[in-house]
Parts: sequence; C-alpha cells; structure tokens
Amino acid sequence: MPPTTLSNPTDPIDALLSAHGLRRTGAARRVLGWLLAHPDISYTHAQLQTALQSDSMPDGQGENAATLDRVTLYRLIDRLTQVGLLLCRVDANRVRRYQAMPASVHALPHFECQSCHRDQPLQGALQGNAFDLEVAAQNALQALNALGYQGLSLDLAVRGVCADCATAATITRIHETAS
Repeated sequence: MPPTTLSNPTDPIDALLSAHGLRRTGAARRVLGWLLAHPDISYTHAQLQTALQSDSMPDGQGENAATLDRVTLYRLIDRLTQVGLLLCRVDANRVRRYQAMPASVHALPHFECQSCHRDQPLQGALQGNAFDLEVAAQNALQALNALGYQGLSLDLAVRGVCADCATAATITRIHETAS
C-alpha cells in the first residue's frame, strides 16, 4: 500500500517537507518530527529506528513507528539529508549519525568520546566562542561557494575521552593500584 500524503500545510513539519520538495507522508512527518524534538542528539540508523519503535504514540493518522521498516527509514533519512534537513556525520568508527540541521547553523561542533562513543553537541560548552565558530564557518562556505562548490556543509568534530569516561578510568586505576 503506498504511503498516504498528509495535508496540513499549517503544520511546521509539513511546511518544512513541502518547502524542500518532499511528500508529507506519515513516515516523513514522524522521522523529521522526532529529530526536531531531539535537536541535541545524533542518532545512528539503528538508534533512530529503536527510538521510533519505543515511542508508541500514534502520529495522528493511525500509523505508529513499528510500521516503519529499516529500508524505508534509510531511504527517508537519505532524502532528508540530501535536501539539508538533516546533518549526516561519519564518526571516527565510520558510523553515520544523523541529527536535525537548524537552518541557521553552518557548523555544528560536537564531541565524540572514543571510549563510550557518545556524541555530544558543544554549543553550550563553547558559549561565547560559538559565534566566532559560526562566522568562520560562514566565511569558509562563502569562499568555497564563490569558487563554484555547491551543496556545502561543514562538520567540526572534536574526538577524545569524555569527562565521565576519564573519571571512571581514573577510579578504576586507583582501585587496581590499591588491590
């Protein structure tokens, strides 16, 4: 059965989908709605599918997340990324992660923990410096655009060990030394 197209042009998710030339299907609304509701989290394909399946609330048209198979989700994520609604990053382990891409953001700095593999946004941690980073990103993208490059995005990843893992490792070393 082909996906039904929903028609609520006043809904912000419908408006985003329409503005980017995408059909307003229940699946598209659900995936984009979920990612926009969780803007500070980047998901792998599997994590997103699990999150959507665990969220059992119907989307208003009687479809729930369990009806969204992994191939449909993959194709939908790919389309949302191609039109610029999602940011796709490849982490140090070559795993793709997807996150809602705010229209005003050109660089989304994030920290990837090499121990627990959590991916954390850095906007709050950078505070006043985030504006400088945004300006630098805009300048770089404008320069490349002037040279004829198209479809540009910028990814800033800082990789290391997060404070939680570093603390846990220190405690483990202390206990091992004491034993």
